[in-house]
Amino acid sequence: MQLFYEPHFDAHAQLILVNPVESRHISKVLRKNIGDKVFITNGSGLLAEGIIKSNHPKKCEIGVLNIEEKMASKQQLHIAIAPTKANDRFEWFLEKATEIGIQEITPLLCEHSERRIIKLERYEKVLQAAMKQSLSSFLPKLNDLISFSDFITSEPARPGSEGGFDSTKFIAHCEDEPKENLSKLLGERNLILIGPEGDFSKSEIDLALSYDFKAVSLSDSRLRTETAGIVACHTANLMQSL
Repeated sequence: MQLFYEPHFDAHAQLILVNPVESRHISKVLRKNIGDKVFITNGSGLLAEGIIKSNHPKKCEIGVLNIEEKMASKQQLHIAIAPTKANDRFEWFLEKATEIGIQEITPLLCEHSERRIIKLERYEKVLQAAMKQSLSSFLPKLNDLISFSDFITSEPARPGSEGGFDSTKFIAHCEDEPKENLSKLLGERNLILIGPEGDFSKSEIDLALSYDFKAVSLSDSRLRTETAGIVACHTANLMQSL
């Protein structure tokens, strides 16, 4: 099974017009022919099975045979993480987190951040490729880069706000202070902060704690930023399956 991504169709679609990027992949790279069966997701839970009606490299047309609505995970995971200095390491995190299962990612600009500019369009492509490779029908939401302080005081992070995370908010840091194990605290909606290579500053940790974030430990070892993100993602998904 090969999965393609076209965000613009709904559960009632009878014909799907595929975007130019995926159309070229279907017709030129994979050399699919009229009559071949394909599977397409809109990244929001819909999986369509269809037949190629036109294999034009800029606008493939897919006749829909069946559309299945996949169930979203009951547990919602949002990781806010500082992009690494080495871009390929952060892209690795994006890829693996998507494969494991994550709903939202926010790149953070912290006091110790070494990467202060990101390529959002490139990161989106990494997420899309990982979604298709893992045969998932859910594309994680990727937010733009935001400063740590602005994020902490923003609507998604504010306790009790509409769509907020209330008490299930965590900050993973390396300071030698009392911390609980993340696996024992996870709820259905979780927001986890992961710092840069130099860790969060003391003022950033204090700010997060003042906004009711709980300090947590991810491992007995000191983890790289991208590894910490994957451990947090895996822990959340593992606890959901138990």
